[in-house]
Amino acid sequence: MMCYQPDAQPKLFYHSFNLDERIPANSVLRKIRGLIDFEFIYREVKDCYSGRGNVSVPPPVILKMMLLLILYNVRSERELMNTLATI
Repeated sequence: MMCYQPDAQPKLFYHSFNLDERIPANSVLRKIRGLIDFEFIYREVKDCYSGRGNVSVPPPVILKMMLLLILYNVRSERELMNTLATI
């Protein structure tokens, strides 16, 4: 079952953690976000998901993580997850 990603949340689970403050204003990530509407991926992959089963990671999240692998020359998904945890 495909999960839909809600609008971005500036504050996550921690009151002192603000995602918008962690990404510099001149970051290429902000430029990409302004140029690409990642909602298109839902249409592209809708036939790959069943209406039953466990809820999946939203497809735009997967695509964004793959972009991070490429942009920041991270060698593996595991390394990316370890890197994201320390940011």
